[in-house]
Amino acid sequence: MELTDWIVILAVVLLAIAFFCGRAPANWSSENRARRLAGMRMLVQAAWSVWAALLLVARGLFALNGIHGVRPTPLQLMAGIAVLIACGCYWSIRGSQLLKPRRLFTTS
Repeated sequence: MELTDWIVILAVVLLAIAFFCGRAPANWSSENRARRLAGMRMLVQAAWSVWAALLLVARGLFALNGIHGVRPTPLQLMAGIAVLIACGCYWSIRGSQLLKPRRLFTTS
C-alpha cells in the first residue's frame, strides 16, 4: 500500500472517533464533559499508536529496502511494534472506561 492509503485510513479512523465520541448532551456537567473529552483523547492516541505499529510492520519488516536511511534489526522493529501495540491497547481500554457514564449508586 502507498503512504497516501495509510494516511487516508488514519483520517477515516480519527473522524469516526470524533463523530461517535464527540456527541455529548447539552445538560451534562463540566466534569462529565471532561471525562468524555479525556476518553476521546485516549482513543485518538490508541488509534495513532496502532496505526504507527501497523505502518512499521508493513514498511519496516516486509519492505525490501527497509525504512529510508535507517536499517534497524528485526528484533528492534519487533520491540518497537510491541511497545506501540501495548500502549494502544492500554489507551483503548482506559478511553472506553472513561466514555462510560459514572455509576451513582453501587450495589455490593
